[in-house]
Amino acid sequence: MDASEAQSTRHLLERFTADAGRVVPLEALWAHGSLALGDYQPGRSDLDLVALVGAPVTGPQRKQLEELHRTLISQVPGAAGLHCSYVVRSQLPDAGRDHVTWAQSRLFERPVTPVSRRELSTGGLSLFGPGPAGLVAEVTDRELAEFVRGDLKGFWYPASARPSLWLRDIWVDLGLLTLARASVTLRDGRLITKGQALEVLAEWGAPDEVVRDIHHRRYGTGPHRTSDAWRIRRGRLARAFVRTGIERTLASYPGP
Repeated sequence: MDASEAQSTRHLLERFTADAGRVVPLEALWAHGSLALGDYQPGRSDLDLVALVGAPVTGPQRKQLEELHRTLISQVPGAAGLHCSYVVRSQLPDAGRDHVTWAQSRLFERPVTPVSRRELSTGGLSLFGPGPAGLVAEVTDRELAEFVRGDLKGFWYPASARPSLWLRDIWVDLGLLTLARASVTLRDGRLITKGQALEVLAEWGAPDEVVRDIHHRRYGTGPHRTSDAWRIRRGRLARAFVRTGIERTLASYPGP
């Protein structure tokens, strides 16, 4: 990330911190994901945030938060990729609890996953207020592994049976990267970045042209094809690799 990109990202985060603090009782703002792990690519990576707030988000505040995010998207470059869960401090220990969340251009509720909580507790980045270490409970290896297996089995494996999904960039990218990251987590309990996942995919013999395609979208290098014929071929290759990879991974690490 060059100086101008860093400045643009800093401006977005400072603007968001100030705006969110006028809507909810903001006590801390943390980053996990690529920004915290050092693999953030401006304009390509999401900004994965957790806002620690002092009281439950009210109905009027929900409307204000939705307006805040939509305004940011219309005014600040990169804001479309800013995702944030608003976690009430008193509810932080409840790992399965849903929290008001803005992601994918809508406001809804979902829990902070064990993967996100592991990222926060071991390497989360404090953007405002106290850091997450000591506040976010550590995630055990067993809890992390159970979540990863459940995600592969319950979400990605059924998705690998739906060819139409894999015509889209996001399914190809996340499908292969998630498989590689999940397999490493199940093997030795650690989390890796998307960049490291691309290296794992290459080592595994994933279709080279598909890996190059993903690398281009994330890092801007390598050939880039957009024809319908390529999307169909790429989707078929990606889907088959992910489906077989999930079967192999779950068989290798079946859990308790």
